[in-house]
Amino acid sequence: MGTEKAGYRDENLVLGALLTTAAFFCVALVGMLAKVSGEYTSTGVLLLFQNAICLVFILPVAWRGGVSALRTKRLGLHVLRAATGTGCWYALFVAIKHIPLANATLLTYSAPLWMPLIAWAVTRQRVAVPTWLGAGIGFVGILLVLQPQGHGFSAGELSALAGALLLAVAMMSVRWLGATEPVTRVLFYYFLLATVMSVPIAIADWQPIASQGWPWLIALGFAQLFSQALIVVAYRYASAEKVGPFIYTVIVFTAVIDWIVWDHRPTVTTYLGMTLVIGGGVLAMRAKAKQPQSTSTAPTSE
Repeated sequence: MGTEKAGYRDENLVLGALLTTAAFFCVALVGMLAKVSGEYTSTGVLLLFQNAICLVFILPVAWRGGVSALRTKRLGLHVLRAATGTGCWYALFVAIKHIPLANATLLTYSAPLWMPLIAWAVTRQRVAVPTWLGAGIGFVGILLVLQPQGHGFSAGELSALAGALLLAVAMMSVRWLGATEPVTRVLFYYFLLATVMSVPIAIADWQPIASQGWPWLIALGFAQLFSQALIVVAYRYASAEKVGPFIYTVIVFTAVIDWIVWDHRPTVTTYLGMTLVIGGGVLAMRAKAKQPQSTSTAPTSE
């Protein structure tokens, strides 16, 4: 703990939480911009340009270090992160077309509920009871906001739930990569691989982009770039299972955006649910791990 490993710094929960919150403010903007951009093009094209625009901006930064700075021994983990991240975004964009933005976001960003289980399954590290308790409180808050009526899940809701599982794996892989990989390398491989993975989806779902859609697409790319950079940096200061619940702040940001842009005013129940979500996230973040932090990283990928 006293010495820094490659890509890892001594734990700082406050800084990690602040960076995560900022990252998911950008994610809320991505959701809003995707909903608007979706009026001008298809989901596949939207996904491709989201990643390609980010790749254009990260390439010059990554190339300054030369080829040696891009060499990695964790290519498998980079592929896992790109595949699950791309799948998550596609699932969310599909969900946005079928259900309200706030509902799609709430379901997708229930990912932290799965993260303690994933962390335990992969690393066998014991997860503190308050972390489980905080995640449970957050889940109750999500149920209050969604207010299920016993009618089962629609296609949009199922898509958002699939996105939640993919996001949980993606977030854990970011943490594992951050233990040994510099931020620029993580971002470079993510956007490169995600762009390549998006090409066949865009071809199958091709639709010309209306001229009015370009400003929204460019803004979407920037919001995505900032969100990914902040997430990677945040997980270098605190473990994903601790600051991960702070992704719940995206619920608050999305609700505010819904209110301002689409005049969807939160109800009293929604306020209560968001309070529980934030409270649960804070409780989980403050929980102290039973084992040293350095054991939370995954083995080197093959």
